[in-house]
Amino acid sequence: MRLSHTLVLASNNRGKFEEFRTLLAAYPELELAPASAFMRNSEQLAFVERFDTYAENAIAKARFANRGCHYPALADDSGLEVEGLDGKPGVRSHRYAPPPVAAAGKNPMSQDQANMNKLLLDLGRGSRNARFVCHLALVIEGILIEGTGVLEGTLADAPKGTHGFGYDPIFIPKGSSKTFAEMTDPEKNMISHRNKALHDLMARVKAHGITFAKP
Repeated sequence: MRLSHTLVLASNNRGKFEEFRTLLAAYPELELAPASAFMRNSEQLAFVERFDTYAENAIAKARFANRGCHYPALADDSGLEVEGLDGKPGVRSHRYAPPPVAAAGKNPMSQDQANMNKLLLDLGRGSRNARFVCHLALVIEGILIEGTGVLEGTLADAPKGTHGFGYDPIFIPKGSSKTFAEMTDPEKNMISHRNKALHDLMARVKAHGITFAKP
């Protein structure tokens, strides 16, 4: 089965889009496009992600985008699971802290910073062992294909580095002394949970006999 080479990423997160576009360089037959380029209601993707598992959230977003644009739709749901917090924040990683409110005359901190602050405060002296989990869902011609990736690591005492997004400034992959945010994009992408999940997904795509053709 040969299909369109364009994949629509079911996300409005620019950092996530850039990361996946870089990862997909390993598959030059594919071209990634943001949901906003093909969907008038792409902002509603934020309200689709309401389930208790990564798989359910990824599938819901992929199906929503596929119905909205009729292109193959790729969706990701990822989270940070911390041993000392009994696996939290998990699927609630993006909204772990309440939305930041600005003090008088000041700009509010970012949601990412608020999440990290709350996580480190809640963790205290608990175990800093952690892992990133990624679940991908691809909806294509009525077929659902899924892939997963897990990366083990630990948490830094405080944010370090200026690259990446989300919890990258506090996550140190196993075998490294640097946080994701201290790494270059190629260093991070070589080992990331999303990279692992994407390769797993593409292997399953191949097993379905699906190929992509550029015009």
